[in-house]
Amino acid sequence: MNKTIYFIANWKMNGNHNSIKEIERVFNFLKKNAIYKFKKIIFCPPVNLLSSFSEKIKSRLIDFGTQDISKINISNGPYTGQLSAKMLKETGANYVIIGHSEKRIIDEDFKTIKEKINIALKNKLKVIFCIGENLSQKNNGISLKVLKKQILSSLDKKKINFDNLIIAYEPIWSIGTGIVPSNSYLDKIYRNLKKFLKEKYKVNKPIMIYGGSVTTDNVATLREISLISGFLIGGASLKSASFIKIIKNYFR
Repeated sequence: MNKTIYFIANWKMNGNHNSIKEIERVFNFLKKNAIYKFKKIIFCPPVNLLSSFSEKIKSRLIDFGTQDISKINISNGPYTGQLSAKMLKETGANYVIIGHSEKRIIDEDFKTIKEKINIALKNKLKVIFCIGENLSQKNNGISLKVLKKQILSSLDKKKINFDNLIIAYEPIWSIGTGIVPSNSYLDKIYRNLKKFLKEKYKVNKPIMIYGGSVTTDNVATLREISLISGFLIGGASLKSASFIKIIKNYFR
């Protein structure tokens, strides 16, 4: 295996300052297991923890990201509750999650997502761009149509550098449900997305990962899909034991 495999921990609204111990255990595991060299480990904790975590864990073995970014493209100003790209960079973030279905429900439409992606890339934050269809859309056979619209409505052809963009396919009907799509379903999705991205954006090797009920048990099956270059992991990333086991099971 010679391509980079991403293991991205999305902690959502979980964790406290003592949770640094979970990251330290992952860090110690990585130090002792250099065999897992083709991997990228990224933790995305709540922003109130990001600065202290990134200060305590300074290593190439682990990187950090944030779960959101302001759509206002200035460093500071009279914008209550907003966190600019510059502020997030200063907290230690090198990545940002944009377009997650849980955020789309609250306050992210296509315009906002596009603005956030462009701002992030302009400020040297790499983007984890989430796309996914709901159960009704899947059952109506329009999954690919929905995913393509999400991509076209959010990625500006003139501004996107795909070296700094990770596309995370997260079927909404799989997130937190324990239901994972079959390999044949996923293989069809990823092959069509790769073809679509080549046609529309002239990118030959997009970085595409999977998210949605990733566990220690199913990661070995998911690795069989060659176009999947890693995982966006929710609940299973909160404890070091399960997160480490996911890494080990992938590479075994």
